[in-house]
Amino acid sequence: MPVMNIGPVPQSHDGFYARNNPYQVNGPKGFTEFKLMEENEDLYARFDFPGVTKESLRILVEPLKKAVFVFGDAPKEFRHDSSHRKYGTVTGLVCDCCEISNIQCFVGDGVVRLILSKKKINLHVPFSFGGATMPNVPFLARIINGYNPEVSDIIHGMCADSMVPVAGGHPLAHLRGHNGHNAEGPAFTGPVTLPHPSVLEGSTSAYESKHLPNGGLFLRIDMPGVPNDRFMMTVESDGGITVIGRAPPAMHDSSGREYRGKVAVVPLAYDNRRIKVIAKHGVIRLIIPPF
Repeated sequence: MPVMNIGPVPQSHDGFYARNNPYQVNGPKGFTEFKLMEENEDLYARFDFPGVTKESLRILVEPLKKAVFVFGDAPKEFRHDSSHRKYGTVTGLVCDCCEISNIQCFVGDGVVRLILSKKKINLHVPFSFGGATMPNVPFLARIINGYNPEVSDIIHGMCADSMVPVAGGHPLAHLRGHNGHNAEGPAFTGPVTLPHPSVLEGSTSAYESKHLPNGGLFLRIDMPGVPNDRFMMTVESDGGITVIGRAPPAMHDSSGREYRGKVAVVPLAYDNRRIKVIAKHGVIRLIIPPF
């Protein structure tokens, strides 16, 4: 019996628990999470960028200090990865009475976390957000023109004094006051998973498999938020390989997340010690040699 991969399958008759990741089994759904910090009206934002390192992250603020652009590179860590990945997203203010005054950024385990602060500005100065004020950012046109309105959590913003997160079908729709969606609603559970809306280059899937020339198997599985020491791999009595990842809550996350799924099958007499596990930046990779 050869080593076989098992692609992601719905976890119940309702579909996947979270359409953003086929292996997520609990915790907040969606590629992003936003929270208004009541004590100071700062906005806390979490973005899943699996594979991204702190050194590769770039934060840019447009000249009027209304929008923040977040870019990150996830290098091709292993020779069997299909390619590197580049991420990009944007968030900002929906009001014309304030500007972004401070940005705190934290990167770890494939997750980018931002705390955005704002301050009042002179209301007598006309507000505009035209092309002349937009920074010359690589891939920005692709973020705007290639946006999928069905995947609206790529872009959120803060509205007026309450700084409530909102989203819309266009990446800058939050600046026009469009309303958002409920990340816990039925749109985030279903029979299919969504492509990662912030991926500008590379795979948009949380899962990748490759049969190797020697008969072995390579697997890449995104589990953003999971520290390197919180990954587990178990081999069941039937030869099924199950991966488990636990992402503890960090900073202002609403809760932690857990990932679990059967990803491959090996012969019953297989020596499990031969399986190489690489856990790094919110991504787990398995290299399973042939029997």
